[in-house]
Amino acid sequence: MFEIIRRDGLARIGKFTTKSGKTMETPALLPVVNPKIRTVEPRELYDRFGFRALITNSYIIRNTPKLKEEAQEKGLHELLDFPGVIMTDSGTFQSHMYGEVEVTNEEIVEFQKSIGTDIGTVLDIFTEPDWSHEKTKRSLETTLERTRQACDMKGDMMINGVVQGSVYTDLREYSASAMATMDVDVHPIGGVVPLMEQYRYAELVDVVMASKKGLNPSRPVHLFGCGHPMLLALATLMGCDLFDSASYALYARDDRLMDVTGTHRLQDMQSLDCNCPACRGISIEELRRMDKSKRSKLIAEHNLYQITEELATVRRYLREGRLWELAEIRCRSHPALLDGLRRLREYQDQMEFYDPISREGAVFYTGPESRNRPVYRRYLDRLGTRYVPPTRKAALFEDTQGKPYSRPYAEQFAKARRAGYTPIVVSPWGPVPAELDEMYPLAQSLFPSIPDAETETESERLTFLFMQKAGFETVIEGDKVPDDGTEEFDADKLRAKAVARYQFGNEAAEALFREPVELVTSRKTGKIRNVISDGEHVLSMRAGDGMYTLRMEGAKRIVSAVPAPHMRVAVSDDAVPFVSEGKNVFCQFVLSCDPEVRPMEEVIVTDKDDKPIATGRAFLIESEMRQMRKGMAVKVRSGSDDE
Repeated sequence: MFEIIRRDGLARIGKFTTKSGKTMETPALLPVVNPKIRTVEPRELYDRFGFRALITNSYIIRNTPKLKEEAQEKGLHELLDFPGVIMTDSGTFQSHMYGEVEVTNEEIVEFQKSIGTDIGTVLDIFTEPDWSHEKTKRSLETTLERTRQACDMKGDMMINGVVQGSVYTDLREYSASAMATMDVDVHPIGGVVPLMEQYRYAELVDVVMASKKGLNPSRPVHLFGCGHPMLLALATLMGCDLFDSASYALYARDDRLMDVTGTHRLQDMQSLDCNCPACRGISIEELRRMDKSKRSKLIAEHNLYQITEELATVRRYLREGRLWELAEIRCRSHPALLDGLRRLREYQDQMEFYDPISREGAVFYTGPESRNRPVYRRYLDRLGTRYVPPTRKAALFEDTQGKPYSRPYAEQFAKARRAGYTPIVVSPWGPVPAELDEMYPLAQSLFPSIPDAETETESERLTFLFMQKAGFETVIEGDKVPDDGTEEFDADKLRAKAVARYQFGNEAAEALFREPVELVTSRKTGKIRNVISDGEHVLSMRAGDGMYTLRMEGAKRIVSAVPAPHMRVAVSDDAVPFVSEGKNVFCQFVLSCDPEVRPMEEVIVTDKDDKPIATGRAFLIESEMRQMRKGMAVKVRSGSDDE
């Protein structure tokens, strides 16, 4: 069973529970333990390094008489002396490395069950990157058939449904979609080790993103063979939950040390600038003089500490809503990783569905690739479809005075409006109408004061396109606005309605802003706090992100004015009494959801007859609510019984 606890776009912190009741938090890495060569003992992995799961090879155990006998007599957990979750591989990787393996799918699945594996693996066919589309498709069908067989056999053992398909995105999506319909428990993405070994990270991004399109979000995704610290942030960003590493030990035997910047050969290193528990107090010379076995053990421990430290960092950034920032920083450690990050731009539409409407922290610009984030795409899309200019004349201002722009530019904006011009700031985000400048992500973003040429050029291009699409008939520079303007305006009302259009859509905004409209503002800051329309409190504006929370009276208006499913999450009769009291909505009670809802977006919870019963913020999107078997779908703010 898998439950999403926190999220940042496709990335998620989850709670994964096996059928035996063992649990682990994701994202998590499973160290690979060779049952014949234990560089670091499994118990040590659990007690000293904190790993709550590992992966070992059932094919090796089965083919080693002594290990086989002991595993079948005592069980796998006692054999390895490991109290956590144990996943077993089936021999597929051995077939990739050495050719055919002498075992059938049925035999290896049955053997994994017999030794008490928590999560077993099908004998899938490793699809090589150089295979033809036709050969890949044939082998893929075999893997699917073997997976169906394993699902029928698995009993109380969980099973991995491995997504294959070589580098062909259509086959990866087809494989993932087929696996999603089967009774599998974990979705590994297999056949990617050669891509990582050859630093083909752009293709790795294609493979993962194509697979994610078809997978069931209620199951954790395991990127088989991915365990290098430098890859963890990017892979987690793409929605991978589980990883594994044999390289911590393999590299150690070859005198190679890992960290977030790459892999370093001991013979080439000038110093050992590492303060991890394994390296602390040891010089590079002492490490080189060590006995080979002792040195391999120490380097393996160093590599494990690097993995655990990076995973902790990934989780922290994920919780803080800053994982894009970390991935961008990490991907600058190698040009091939930067290729992977840049390839993600092609998946902006796919990732935007999962990207929160707002985050608690600021958006930090780390380079031109920051503009590839889904939040940037969403802003431009909504600006183009939901923004209504108050006038047909625009005055352009430079982004040089600080944020929100309406403060340092207060007098200039007022002057422009009196002259009939709409103030527009040309920012690194592109055009920013003055009415939207306090809203996430515009006010909550930090860019360098010295811009790069690429960002300047793109900002000017986007502003030009916006001016054309918005229908401005006259465009002048801000310092050219005439002084004799006499037009009246209410800047707060312009802002209040523009944000509502951006957040809820134009039809909903019209229903919410029924005259007479009164705005309640903060005495300290002057910012809008509440919107009172025709005597009813319909909206409250959050100080943190400049967006609205929806009141029940506002929800009722939207339901009356805009047809379903706009902004709706409908729940079953069983949930209505509890949600009406203000309790959260859980996935198993959701009947339907607006497919346009994004994480952290304001939603209206209704009964099956479209009667509003609560307001809140969506935690999941429609496909996740429909497929998740456990977990919160909507964080309810207030129910109809509360008002």
